[in-house]
Amino acid sequence: MKSRYTVLVLFFILNYGSIFGQSKAFNVKVSGKGEPVLLFPGFTCTAQVWEETIAAISANHECHAFTFAGFGGVPAIEMPWLPTIKDEVLAYIRQNKLNKPIIIGHSLGGTLGMWLAATEPTLFKKLVVVDGLPCTGALMIPNFKTSDMMYDNPFSKQQLAMDSISFRKMSSQMAFGMCMNKAKHEQLINWMTIADRKTYVYGYIDMLKLDLREDLAWIQIPVVVLAATFPSKQIVEKTWDSQLAKLNNKVIHYADNSAHFIMYDQPEWFLNKIKENL
Repeated sequence: MKSRYTVLVLFFILNYGSIFGQSKAFNVKVSGKGEPVLLFPGFTCTAQVWEETIAAISANHECHAFTFAGFGGVPAIEMPWLPTIKDEVLAYIRQNKLNKPIIIGHSLGGTLGMWLAATEPTLFKKLVVVDGLPCTGALMIPNFKTSDMMYDNPFSKQQLAMDSISFRKMSSQMAFGMCMNKAKHEQLINWMTIADRKTYVYGYIDMLKLDLREDLAWIQIPVVVLAATFPSKQIVEKTWDSQLAKLNNKVIHYADNSAHFIMYDQPEWFLNKIKENL
């Protein structure tokens, strides 16, 4: 009887590992039962950013919450960072036989979701983008060209050489700009300060040089965008209209009185929209 029990336990462990095996490009926390949902966090964030979301939807959805390499204690990988993550996510879906998963992605995670949906138009059921643009570089850099985005540049060198005190100060300023909920600032700062520095610097360049604006035309599934309105709803609406011009099947919901972390600034509104669109 004991021998049989041991065999059953080993069988479960081995098969659980094969079903939800980890990749070097990310760690995944799986919880809940039902329709599969992939939850991609923003840059430097971990799966923890989805805790409240998972609690709200896991009764009917199998939630796969990702933490990408270089963040949250997950070991860093070689560059290019973001293309490797994208390829490994596709491998993860196929290896685990996830049938038509829904993607929910915040910031970088939303951009990654667009990239995946454009690359594999029939693999997914739906995409929910939380304040993630198809081309962040065009928003931040005048006369943006993907060819200008190089790992080796003066700003990258400055960030790599920055001491921990200066880096934390910069992280604090960024947290205040991205989230109106002050209770969450320390968490955001911590995620940034514990990130692998090379991943922080070079991984962000991977994101900046990604331009999906034309590729959006390949997306066939419904796309729901939850967009923050801070600091100006009028400017935000123009940005989204411009960047999503080639995306056909889309609905945009604007979160009033919210900065980039909508799940923290407007949690009730956010969870209602998530549940409505699953």
